[in-house]
Amino acid sequence: QVQLVESGGGLVQTGDSLRLSCEASGRTFRTYVVGWFRQAPGKEREFVTAVSGSGGITNYADSVKGRFTISRDNTKNTVYLQMNNLKPEDTAVYYCAARSGSYTTVILRTTTSYTSWGQGTQVTVSS
Repeated sequence: QVQLVESGGGLVQTGDSLRLSCEASGRTFRTYVVGWFRQAPGKEREFVTAVSGSGGITNYADSVKGRFTISRDNTKNTVYLQMNNLKPEDTAVYYCAARSGSYTTVILRTTTSYTSWGQGTQVTVSS
């Protein structure tokens, strides 16, 4: 497994943008599928988006499609989450997660599919 550290969270207003980063250790990072999940107080951890090892394939939850973009730079062992037009409902702790394997064989939206998790970064969107 790899070690993951999220950063970039903060307090913003409705309509603002924010970019989160997920930095990973490990020499085989490019072979890992990476996903972003979020968890609001009193609610379940939910899937946000995921990207294949090469960065060529992505998947998004309906709630963020068109507003969020996931990308990765394997030369820097980093995955990014660009969040635009933020809404109060986006307020949550955002977690980066990863697992090795083919994008097509990983159950992307299930937390138990991932073997490595970061500690999370708080995103708060005021109305």
